[in-house]
Amino acid sequence: MLQEGAHGKWTVSSSDESTEENSDSEKPSTSSLLDAARGRTSGPQYPCSEARKAAHKRKASPLKLSDKKFSTEIPPAEKRRTSQEGLGWCLSSSDEEPEDHEKHAHKETPKEERRDAPKEYPLNLCKDDELSENQKAEEYSETPSEAQDTWDLLNGGNPFRFFLTKVRGIEQSYNSGALHIKDILSPLFGTLISSAQFNYCIDVGWLVRQYPQEFRKKPLLIVHGEKRESKAELLAQARPYENISFCQAKLDIAFGTHHTKMMLLLYEEGLRVVIHTSNLIAEDWHQKTQGIWLSPLYPRLPQGRTISAGESETNFKSDLISYLMAYNSPTLKEWIDLIQEHDLSETRVYLLGSTPGRYQGSDKEKWGHLRLRKLLKEHASSIPAQESWPVVGQFSSIGSMGADGSKWLCSEFQESLVAAGSSVTTLLKCDVPIHLVYPTVNNVRQSLEGYPAGGSLPYSIQTAQKQLWLHSYFHKWSAEISGRSHAIPHIKTYMRPSPDFQKIAWFLVTSANLSKAAWGALEKNGTQLMIRSYELGVLFLPSAFGLDKGYFHVRGKMLSESNDSATYFPVPYDLPPAQYGSKDQPWIWNIPYTNAPDTHGNMWVPS
Repeated sequence: MLQEGAHGKWTVSSSDESTEENSDSEKPSTSSLLDAARGRTSGPQYPCSEARKAAHKRKASPLKLSDKKFSTEIPPAEKRRTSQEGLGWCLSSSDEEPEDHEKHAHKETPKEERRDAPKEYPLNLCKDDELSENQKAEEYSETPSEAQDTWDLLNGGNPFRFFLTKVRGIEQSYNSGALHIKDILSPLFGTLISSAQFNYCIDVGWLVRQYPQEFRKKPLLIVHGEKRESKAELLAQARPYENISFCQAKLDIAFGTHHTKMMLLLYEEGLRVVIHTSNLIAEDWHQKTQGIWLSPLYPRLPQGRTISAGESETNFKSDLISYLMAYNSPTLKEWIDLIQEHDLSETRVYLLGSTPGRYQGSDKEKWGHLRLRKLLKEHASSIPAQESWPVVGQFSSIGSMGADGSKWLCSEFQESLVAAGSSVTTLLKCDVPIHLVYPTVNNVRQSLEGYPAGGSLPYSIQTAQKQLWLHSYFHKWSAEISGRSHAIPHIKTYMRPSPDFQKIAWFLVTSANLSKAAWGALEKNGTQLMIRSYELGVLFLPSAFGLDKGYFHVRGKMLSESNDSATYFPVPYDLPPAQYGSKDQPWIWNIPYTNAPDTHGNMWVPS
């Protein structure tokens, strides 16, 4: 049926309209597995979302602007089978979108594609040599000088321990101080004994290859949320590796996912915790903007220590243990015990997690946005005229927000974001500006990856149509400060800047996108918080860094070495964010874009 609206004309099959209300448009799909079982290998060989599959297809079979032989019909948001049980997830009547629609990315295109931008399209993007996309995403080797840089990073120069991932195709100076997964797993960081990888989308073979040769047979625990066929495929990927074991996170509430991204690294020298935003797939470490918090090396406590030993002023140790205990898994008991045995007292960030469940009483404040509200009330300073300080949210996926802002965004969620100090707030929440940073169609089109970058920004037309009111809050992605304006963000950040954007009261990097599934939604007249998914992030507060003024300054230049003190926080994108112009549209993955080519000279037709 032909439709027309705020995003132009498109065709949606009638099956879309009938299933959308009760469907989750980006849950893991196993159709690629079924295809593989039938001998077809055109798609990714393990579960991925419809958006990621569309990106894979367009990389494998690019559509040039001159190619008129294409269909602009939109495929159903998810090809449903009669038996939903077999897909590894359940449908419910909830209108909640999944907290992150990026699920299960794929190995990049099996066909070679040359990444040279057409001459008539003057974007100053670096060219790689003629490697397949997957080879380019995997190819990473550091020079001795880069190894020295990595070592220097570990030993000072970054009091926040907040890093971006390296991006292929940008000016190299902007990768100074950035990390690749191979850096994190390098022997420079410690002599590995065993590790645990918590994540959402996992390419097991690729992950193993990121470990140095000498660590590839060390015990590796993978914590995931897969069920049924998706789980079977994940386990099948790991069959060649005797050292790999699994922990399946319980997901008992519909549409929930295991979205947390964390590494626990046990060394001969101690323990390290890494909390980040990247899936364990090649493309997430290639040309995207991603965030990492890297803990100090935690030494082992001396024998005979008390249970409370090794705690930080931010309560990080007990909060991390509480988070792991929420899995209720015997498999994680070993890691809980290991954390107990180490000294985490040097940690300066607060842990902010979400775990699935319905919480009442004091448990309501343990997770999600009510946990953020509690931390800000207890540890953030009240600043004069702070009601005029806006809030900024930046994310790569969007759930259903309801018919208007009063349903969640500008009510309970905003109330948590504007909390500060122990005094009861009397702010009129509508007085606090909200800036939401989400890429435009042009951001995606002009990105290093081109339109396929939109496979990890899976905002669907079905969801967008229901909440056009939300788009008035949207601001463009721009990251000249970090050289990453053309590296599409998969990082998620939230902060409270001053009206002139020169200061911030706090900064959060997390796996949590803008959704009720990730942050939680109040039920039963505000007496219960319901969360669907596992999420994890770290909160930076000035008080934990010895600052008594209640704010960080925003660092003017990411590369400035003179601003290494904890006074200046390295916000990784440009402030203030620029509001969408009259011709800007948010990227929506499942409608075609055929009016202008991307940086590879291609169009986007997701069908």
